Amino acid sequence: QVQLVESGGGLVQAGGSLRLSCAASGRTFNNYAMGWFRQAPGKEREFVAAISWSGGSTYYADSVKGRFTISRDNAKNTVYLRMNSLKPQDTAVYYCAAVLVYPVVVTSGYDYWGQGTQVTVSS
Repeated sequence: QVQLVESGGGLVQAGGSLRLSCAASGRTFNNYAMGWFRQAPGKEREFVAAISWSGGSTYYADSVKGRFTISRDNAKNTVYLRMNSLKPQDTAVYYCAAVLVYPVVVTSGYDYWGQGTQVTVSS
């Protein structure tokens, strides 16, 4: 089992920045590739970004490419999502997830999920 806990969400104005964190516990963190997803009200959960086991490879949804950066610190068992130039359409609950293979961009492919952190971007 892997337990994931997200933090860092909040309310920010359009154009602002936030950094989300996802702390992992349980099985060996660096065995898992990690992903970030988001779900806006009334919409399906969608892929945002993924990072490989070592952090040497990353993959982004087109909607966030160039604005968001995923990273990880295996010594701290933590994955991050730095979000810059935020837009109102980025408003959603953000989830981190863990999987043994990389890259995976579908929700059904992930084995473990956190409970999410709310990000609200005001216009």
